[in-house]
Amino acid sequence: MSHTPVNHPARPIYRAIAALTGLYLAIFGVLGVATTLGDAPFAQDDTRVLGQGANLGFSALCLLLGVIVLAGVGLGRNIDTAINKALAWALMALSLAELAVLRTDANFLNFTVSTCVVVMTIGLVLLMAGMYGKMGSEEEAKAWRDGRLVL
Repeated sequence: MSHTPVNHPARPIYRAIAALTGLYLAIFGVLGVATTLGDAPFAQDDTRVLGQGANLGFSALCLLLGVIVLAGVGLGRNIDTAINKALAWALMALSLAELAVLRTDANFLNFTVSTCVVVMTIGLVLLMAGMYGKMGSEEEAKAWRDGRLVL
């Protein structure tokens, strides 16, 4: 049995939230690539995009992740939930790792504290969308509902 709800009534809302999150990542990536186009890929400078630290490498990564999230939302069929969960855990781990090396030379993605907060928030939003966006048959939904602890 799955530990996440199946056929949640707000599934379309969660898909829309995931799409908006992917759109934000894509827009941030495009603006970041445009801003840092002549710089080194992993430059550590004062470049800011939408209030966040950015370099060409991080901007390209955000653009790629945004396109992946949007493609997953477009495909649907629970592919989006798998993509959202995987990217959510990866973004949250990246945010914590970059927070740990924020003021060192290992900060190769040019994160700032605001970037860490935004990336962690995006990860949490994608995780929420991945957890509540699963579709299934009526039998799977009934099994999930019957398996819940009711107090």
